Amino acid sequence: MSTYERINPEELGAPRGWTNGMLAKAGGRILFVAGQDASEPEGQVTEADLVEQFGIALEKCVTVVREAGGGPEDIGRMTLYVTSVEAYRARRGEIKDVWRAHMGKHYPAMALVEVMGLMDPMALVEIEVTAVIHDYGS
Repeated sequence: MSTYERINPEELGAPRGWTNGMLAKAGGRILFVAGQDASEPEGQVTEADLVEQFGIALEKCVTVVREAGGGPEDIGRMTLYVTSVEAYRARRGEIKDVWRAHMGKHYPAMALVEVMGLMDPMALVEIEVTAVIHDYGS
């Protein structure tokens, strides 16, 4: 059962790689996932590659959602913070492959924001998500 109804008004044009709005079904619980970067459990980012960092951060977000009883399809909103939009654009093809490995063809409402820096000076990307978790078994 789908967690969301996708809202994509025609006058906004066809979205490519995101959804304009995600309307949660009634009866779900909202999960706010803190910004995740590519830091190791000890707390430091050691990977220097943008695509690798993206994959680690996205996997960490999905791990939190799974721990709450959901899956990638339950993510309704995602914000990507990057230190270089140009670097992100240049690697979009590779990032797409990493996306598919973790999210399949699910594209939540998204925003990409360029920032001057992140908490860890080695971090190139941080991802935060909001999910709605339903218990369809009860």
